[in-house]
Amino acid sequence: MQTAPMLIDDSPTARPRKARTTGQILGTAEKRDTIYERILNAVMEHRLIPGTKLVEEKLASVFEVNRTRIREVLARLAHEGVVTTIPNRGAFVASPSVEEARHIFNARRILEPALIRTLVAHAGENQITQLYDHVALERAARENNDKRAVIRLSGEFHLRIAEMVGSPPLLKLMRELSSLTCLIILLYDAPNVPACPNHEHLEIVNAIKSGETEEAVRLVIEHLNHIENTLDLSIGEEQEVDLDEIFG
Repeated sequence: MQTAPMLIDDSPTARPRKARTTGQILGTAEKRDTIYERILNAVMEHRLIPGTKLVEEKLASVFEVNRTRIREVLARLAHEGVVTTIPNRGAFVASPSVEEARHIFNARRILEPALIRTLVAHAGENQITQLYDHVALERAARENNDKRAVIRLSGEFHLRIAEMVGSPPLLKLMRELSSLTCLIILLYDAPNVPACPNHEHLEIVNAIKSGETEEAVRLVIEHLNHIENTLDLSIGEEQEVDLDEIFG
């Protein structure tokens, strides 16, 4: 008696899905991180302004990935407060309110002195050199009138300090606060007033190098106060608008 031959279903739907290799998984994570960094940098450089709609299909096409990857990146940015998601409308670059702006500066005045104190206690020659190099890049960007680079480098100065402290949770928090500060500056920056003067970062580095902890703390708080004071935060969300006065 002959045994009937075994029939093999080789249709695409019947084929077992191949397990992804470690390289593929890492490649996916790296691609996702790259997209995240590029969108975040666009926000920090004021190329993406508050309220901009981030269309999934368009971003997927630009970055040559599927919409799932874009959703993952947007969810991460939303978790950090950089993006706002609205049901049935999509994702938008966040527009922090005046009250939120004040809270963010208050948070930075608490966090950054702690970072400065830790760095002064442990900073080595290599770290000091890196900070001076960063300040030199800022100066070069100003001399070249490269406004996007100035904005990005000014924010990154504070991130470099957080990186040198070596605490991932504090670095994550500093990244979120720095990104939101960029949005706040774009929303509330007073015309013709520089939000970040040339010399203040240099003075902070000089104090760190000299081991003058409290002077460095004073300078960073003064620096944050100066940035906040250049913004027009005089109009609160709950202030009523007099339409008769506007249109009368």
